[in-house]
Amino acid sequence: MSPPGRPKGECRSAQREGDISVSLRRSLTIAVAATLLAACTMVPEYQRPAAPVPTAIPNATSTTAGTADLATVAWRDYFGDDRLRALIDVALANNRDLRIAGLNIERARAQYQIQQANLYPMIGATGSENAQRLPGRLAASGESTVTHVYTATVGFNAWELDFFGRIRSLNEQALEEYLATEEARRSAQISLVAEVARTWLVLAADRERLALARNTYETRQRTHDLIRRSFEAGGSSALDVAEARTLMEGARSEAARLAAVVGQDENALALVVGAPVPAALQADRIAEAMAQLADVPAGLTSEVLVKRPDVLRAERQLRAANASIGAARAAFFPRVTLTAAAGTASASLDRLFGGGSGIWSFAPQISVPIFTAGALTANLEASQVQREIAVAQYEKSIQSAFREVADVLAERATLAEQLDARRQLVQASARTFELSEARYRGGLDSYLGLLVAQRTLYVAEQELIGIRLVEAVNRVALYRTLGGGWQ
Repeated sequence: MSPPGRPKGECRSAQREGDISVSLRRSLTIAVAATLLAACTMVPEYQRPAAPVPTAIPNATSTTAGTADLATVAWRDYFGDDRLRALIDVALANNRDLRIAGLNIERARAQYQIQQANLYPMIGATGSENAQRLPGRLAASGESTVTHVYTATVGFNAWELDFFGRIRSLNEQALEEYLATEEARRSAQISLVAEVARTWLVLAADRERLALARNTYETRQRTHDLIRRSFEAGGSSALDVAEARTLMEGARSEAARLAAVVGQDENALALVVGAPVPAALQADRIAEAMAQLADVPAGLTSEVLVKRPDVLRAERQLRAANASIGAARAAFFPRVTLTAAAGTASASLDRLFGGGSGIWSFAPQISVPIFTAGALTANLEASQVQREIAVAQYEKSIQSAFREVADVLAERATLAEQLDARRQLVQASARTFELSEARYRGGLDSYLGLLVAQRTLYVAEQELIGIRLVEAVNRVALYRTLGGGWQ
């Protein structure tokens, strides 16, 4: 009997809705409980391979500890020049390679989310109509009939219960691949920051070389004019004039060559930055450019190499290959899937949601591999071989990182001595030039001695600029090889 004040039809409808809700909740409860029982995976225990390199890095002193945290040093804290910082900011915003790396991360994140969604049932609603006509000769009444069945259900289809961790192994693999993609972007950003700094320093050195070549040409032009007038007055020989002209034209040719080099450097910097570089952001002297470039301490062990993004990427790929073995192992075991739905059904559309029309279904299914012609075994072997490949790639990445750092430190070990020697050479060459010029003007020596002194001084000055550039680029390279500069 219906409660007072409530129509009988509403009572049946509420009862029907309660039956549907209870049935659906019962199905979901069974499914969730089964999932909670699936707590194991068959992924092998991961162990990081031992680094196939010596513990100590050659030419790394022990006087400066703490460089293992260099990867946490932001590039803004290392490159102090505001012009260079501005260029790096522009490059990080415009560089196409870095943009592609960022888009790869977004794609990997979406793929991981897709794989993760397989752990949960995909619940959906469906509504359908099934109409059927039965001819009169087949009907008991002798008359043709048309029947309709209307249904509306909510449920999920073929949801796999991850008893043996197959789906979670694939989910772990997708996660590690996503994290590897993030490490790839970090590595790309470090390389971009270092390349901008290196190209900017090269441009500064070549602009200083060009300025030196032009000043030298102007000086030699004045000397040539002076000697030519002296020759016209009978004070110099034709040989002196020819030698002065040779020296002057050589300086003019060198200035023209360096002007082309500077133009190429500007194009290279614009390419790596991804936008035209204003003259106000360019440096004119290498000593000025490297004045605010921090020096990296060299107290290192090979343990710092495992923090490099490229090494971390290789390790993530190794973890992903390790997880794929778990999925391959789980494929040998039965696979259980559930299909459940609850809703209403009626022979007429207007009574679809009436009382007594509730329906539900629950269909578990188990699939057991019996004969696969060796496909599952081959798939497991392929996964195991892929892990061995990933191990070799990880070890190779550490070896490459070790060599890069060792090469930079080997160059660094003698740079201070080289730079001091070049400074002393410039001072000595300048003094020789002053004495040669005084002897020539005093008539004590021929122009040949002054010519040799001029050439020696010019070469010494150019080499000093070159060794300063080498020192600056070495600092950038060491910072990059130690995995810094990505924040």
